[in-house]
Amino acid sequence: MATVKQAISPVPWDRAEPGPLVLVIGPENLLADRAVARLIELARQADRDLDLVSLDAASPDQSLVAAAGGSLFAERSVVVVSGAGRPAGSFLEEALDYAANPNPDAMVIFRHGGGSESKKLVEALRQAGAIEVSAAAVRSDRDKAAFAAGEFRRLGRSFEPAVVPLLVQAVGSDLGELAAAVNQVSADAPGRVTVKIAESYYGGRLETTGFKVADAAVMGETGEALRLARFALNSGLDPLVLIAALAAKLRTLAIVGGATRARVDPVSEYGLTRWQADQARRVLTRWNPAGLAQAIEATAEADAQVKGLGGSSVKAARSYALERAIITVAGCASGPRAPARRPPGS
Repeated sequence: MATVKQAISPVPWDRAEPGPLVLVIGPENLLADRAVARLIELARQADRDLDLVSLDAASPDQSLVAAAGGSLFAERSVVVVSGAGRPAGSFLEEALDYAANPNPDAMVIFRHGGGSESKKLVEALRQAGAIEVSAAAVRSDRDKAAFAAGEFRRLGRSFEPAVVPLLVQAVGSDLGELAAAVNQVSADAPGRVTVKIAESYYGGRLETTGFKVADAAVMGETGEALRLARFALNSGLDPLVLIAALAAKLRTLAIVGGATRARVDPVSEYGLTRWQADQARRVLTRWNPAGLAQAIEATAEADAQVKGLGGSSVKAARSYALERAIITVAGCASGPRAPARRPPGS
């Protein structure tokens, strides 16, 4: 009976080390690309003349065994296999056979997007003791903030703590864009990266997103929230984005308020960042549970209305639903209010 090697626990991209078999798994392409680049660089430090080969498992007639065998001019080789989640032709069987008996003078890096695709190959690599590198999706603001802070450290730059949430809010969900933002503000800062420097690049973008709208609304600043919302809409932003920001802000207030009453830490219990929790506590001094409940209900109603209307032919109606929700939310900042009237000029 063949001996099954013990699988190694997944490591982050910046701790990936070369080995005969490496599985880079997860949907976050930036992290996967960095892992592959690190592995190649480490291999080249050991052997500048190694043979580098790229294969696509989804393409037919790709021979893994031939690629991993090296060339006449290089004793060692690195093979990067993309599309390992969707192998075509005989590639899967060849990869399974190779995993059971890999070439010790080669490093084969399998890039897999995660999910349920080609589980057979993933399990075979794990059982063979492949080094597993995580490229898991970075979704929460807490994880994005940690990533951005790590980027500053990687660049050897110090920064004001408020810079990180500013960039996370301005850039949004794309990790590559967040990394580029950190690089941008770092390149322009002679010393410590300050909020002033970050705002010089991304302050305008913040004003055209839902974050500033939501911040003004929950502080009871009706006029400012409506001004920012109309500016964002005129810039082409969909009302749904602004409503989603309102909903996210109210949800954070509800989480922190509930955690405070239950005497638990919202950071450890619910995965919020420390700055989110601290900001929510400051805002909650203006709110009571009844007002928060009414604001959440109004935002959910606006979300349903805008989704039901969808389309440019009813642009005015969608804008009205958004503005009505903003007025209600801002009015609830000091307690529940009567239903909002039609916004002026709508």
